[in-house]
Amino acid sequence: MTTTETAVTTQVHRVYIKATPEAIWAAITKPEWTQKYGYQGIAEFDLRPGGAYRALAPAEMQAMGMPEVIVDGEVIGADPPRRLVHTWRALWDENVAAEATRLTYDIEEDDEGYTRLTVTHELEGSPFTAGAVAPGPARLHEGGGGWPWILSSLKTLLETGKL
Repeated sequence: MTTTETAVTTQVHRVYIKATPEAIWAAITKPEWTQKYGYQGIAEFDLRPGGAYRALAPAEMQAMGMPEVIVDGEVIGADPPRRLVHTWRALWDENVAAEATRLTYDIEEDDEGYTRLTVTHELEGSPFTAGAVAPGPARLHEGGGGWPWILSSLKTLLETGKL
């Protein structure tokens, strides 16, 4: 039997949110917001080039064996509230932790009161990370939902005020 490896190099996820770019920026970069949606971890950003980024696992995830710092990275560029670029390295597995990837948030407002949020995750040369963040219905039941699930949760929170 022959096995063919599929190389995922980039994931692009887009969602339209009825919120201002400033509200979306705050939800991405402020710990008081990040703990309300997705995996409900606290994100910490030093929004200067070279500044640190880290995401802390909530207590429930730590109780299941996740490390306190679940993701770390370095800010490459920040243009509030339009664009954020940083490296992204997941720390829950040593194979994944050996791979640093790049994450870009592009935030663009339209004339209808919606803002388009595009998340681009560059996974070139990072097969373990690509496999770990791949979306799919089975992943949600395994504790993962990837970027589609996180962005859906973010959209719901910003548009309704609750999850």
